Amino acid sequence: MSVFLLRLRQMARMMVGVPDYDVYLRHMQEHHPKHDPMDRTAFFRERQEARYGGKNGGKCC
Repeated sequence: MSVFLLRLRQMARMMVGVPDYDVYLRHMQEHHPKHDPMDRTAFFRERQEARYGGKNGGKCC
């Protein structure tokens, strides 16, 4: 896949709020090589909770 299409896909995912696991893996490899990265499922759940406020959807009650 061309670089243009990869960037376009990444931009589209960011616009709809889908986190990019491949970017996360590269970041972990470059900046935190001694830490094990989350698997894809754990990464997606963590990003969803960060975006929408966790189990209560950001609500207090």
